[in-house]
Amino acid sequence: MPFALPHLVAGFIAVMVGYTSSVILIIQAATAAGADAAQLASWLWTLGIGMGISCIGLSLYYRIPVLTAWSTPGAALLITSLGHFTLAEAIGAFVISSLLITLCGISGWFDRLMRHIPAQLAAAMLAGVLLKFGLDLFKVAPADPLLLGSLLLAFLLGRHLWPRYTMVLVLATGILICLLRGQLQLDTIHWQLAGPVMTWPEFSLGALFGIALPLFIVTMTSQNMPGITILRAHGYQPATSSLITWTGLTGLLLAPFGGYAFNLAAITAAICMGKEVDPDANRRWPAAVWAGGFYLLTGCFGATVAALFTAFPAALVTCVAGLALLGTIGSSLHTALQHDDAREAALLTFIITASGISLLGIGAACWGLLVGIILYQVNQRRN
Repeated sequence: MPFALPHLVAGFIAVMVGYTSSVILIIQAATAAGADAAQLASWLWTLGIGMGISCIGLSLYYRIPVLTAWSTPGAALLITSLGHFTLAEAIGAFVISSLLITLCGISGWFDRLMRHIPAQLAAAMLAGVLLKFGLDLFKVAPADPLLLGSLLLAFLLGRHLWPRYTMVLVLATGILICLLRGQLQLDTIHWQLAGPVMTWPEFSLGALFGIALPLFIVTMTSQNMPGITILRAHGYQPATSSLITWTGLTGLLLAPFGGYAFNLAAITAAICMGKEVDPDANRRWPAAVWAGGFYLLTGCFGATVAALFTAFPAALVTCVAGLALLGTIGSSLHTALQHDDAREAALLTFIITASGISLLGIGAACWGLLVGIILYQVNQRRN
């Protein structure tokens, strides 16, 4: 694999954003399930190892940037539902959910569904998902104008002088500022290896309907569907059924150790697919491989590395994520709105997705696509 610094930085930023934004949900979910300290470390070990191996393996095999992740909406769901069941019953529900995901991939029905989503609506959904990160970038200004101004200056200089190394310069600038301010409390972190702890699964009807089915639905609609859509919005044509199958099988193997759900990444995946990573779309896949390497590292050290990522100030993570996704937001809006016959449907998809609504346990991205497709089909028949 050819080495390029932008690939490494993109992979690091993707993992940093993923961990800092939702690792606390994993800790809360494991605690709600009754996990002790060793079992909590096992959950973090399992998720890191599973995401690392799947990112590296799938990206190397397909030569496209395939980034996997844990299910963030799934973790939020587990926090409120796991308290009613034993840890063994929760593990059994994880196994069933992963089995359903695997069957979706093997059967091919998910692939057939994704083929009916127009490219303009896929791009509109992507822009809507990522818009929040662009807006949050400037919400930092009142609290920390120096940090935002410095990172914007680094971004503009990078885009003008070293386009491929823009995010390298941005990340280095942000870390330097935080170090000079003493905002990176790295001295409190103690490195300690984590390891797997197996919990034998138990199966119950209550856990099936209370955990497994909701977790399956949330993971497929809020994670895998946007994940496939983002790949296609960047011009990649992934083997959808195969990718879904592999994420499901990963969950089946690792569920007894705390791997509650593995799926395709959406937001963090976009960080590894922009033009800043590599002008040639066919050479961006090493960024996902690097992300997989960082996931393996986070898995090996479990909670220690989770603490490392949470040591980064929230404002720094917000700014870096927003700047890393600006190009993708812009290109997605361009693709979504450039054709008159799909503009109205794409705009509605974008607005609904950006609203962040959640109805019946289904996220805004899925609702945006559904409403957009209906309007698109109506307009096509009318024309």
